[in-house]
Amino acid sequence: MAALGGDGLRLLSVSRPERQPESAALGGPGPGLCCWVSVFSCLSLACSYVGSLYVWKSELPRDHPAVIKRRFTSVLVVSSLSPLCVLLWRELTGIQPGTSLLTLMGFRLEGIFPAALLPLLLTMILFLGPLMQLSMDCPCDLADGLKVVLAPRSWARCLTDMRWLRNQVIAPLTEELVFRACMLPMLAPCTGLGPAVFTCPLFFGVAHFHHIFEQLRFRQSSVGSIFLSAGSHCPRGRGCLWLMVVQCWGRKSMQVWSLEASPSPAFQFSYTAVFGAYTAFLFIRTGHLIGPVLCHSFCNYMGFPAVCAALEHPQRRPLLAGYALGVGLFLLLLQPLTDPKLYGSLPLCVLLERAGDSEAPLCS
Repeated sequence: MAALGGDGLRLLSVSRPERQPESAALGGPGPGLCCWVSVFSCLSLACSYVGSLYVWKSELPRDHPAVIKRRFTSVLVVSSLSPLCVLLWRELTGIQPGTSLLTLMGFRLEGIFPAALLPLLLTMILFLGPLMQLSMDCPCDLADGLKVVLAPRSWARCLTDMRWLRNQVIAPLTEELVFRACMLPMLAPCTGLGPAVFTCPLFFGVAHFHHIFEQLRFRQSSVGSIFLSAGSHCPRGRGCLWLMVVQCWGRKSMQVWSLEASPSPAFQFSYTAVFGAYTAFLFIRTGHLIGPVLCHSFCNYMGFPAVCAALEHPQRRPLLAGYALGVGLFLLLLQPLTDPKLYGSLPLCVLLERAGDSEAPLCS
């Protein structure tokens, strides 16, 4: 943020006066004002999203179905109105993206199939170790698991489970829409694509601090104990790969597989910020919203990797080898599987070209 109004601003580059950005030609505001408009717009979106969760006064915990249903309503309203913030930002700054607003936000058909499959495959490779861990601890065989997954009744029951809908559908869709599809187009002309990848998740990480209020209300914890709580507490085993469906059938309780203690705010901010940077990278490199949404849903299901449990597992060595192999393959395949050539023209790259920055490294 220290670069707001400094030499790091790329919207109006003083180092290349021969190529004036289109926003300047349109009589838009200066770079400093434009960046403050962008930051204020992103902050407003983050506050609106989190604030919508608390417009309903209730003494019930956040996992109660009645609370979840009410929050669904308010979050969907805010998320549906969030594109208007991008539209207002465009009018205030005078920036013309050169494409439709929906396309800029990742709603497009070009390259949609690789954009849906390849980022999810890449994320599953990263979670190779945790997936092996689930497979080793799975009490059912592959055939039985596939029968459960493919049974229409199991998915029907999942679709009536409020917590499943929140964690696997509503939260991934609305959070990626607000914190990636809406914020990145506003931040990128100001900071450039690289800094935007790390700036955008800050709003996402801070937004998750509202869980502190839940702990204070329902767990009677002091502020000091919440902030000092360990974020590396070892989780219990998560059961079989198809726990999501089995749990919806009522055979398992999600509480069995949850963390024994909530992570500290600092730890939660850290991993949500890192995850936000990853999905922001995917959004820029693919130009689609569907990839980040599917990866978000998958990561919500998997949770934070149970490294402590892996260290204590009876088959510790092959399991840790799987963890290392997954990370290694992920780093090796990160660039090839997110090659922009696989996804067609990238709207954010077109936006930066029109703003005077034709050398964005993430665009090639």
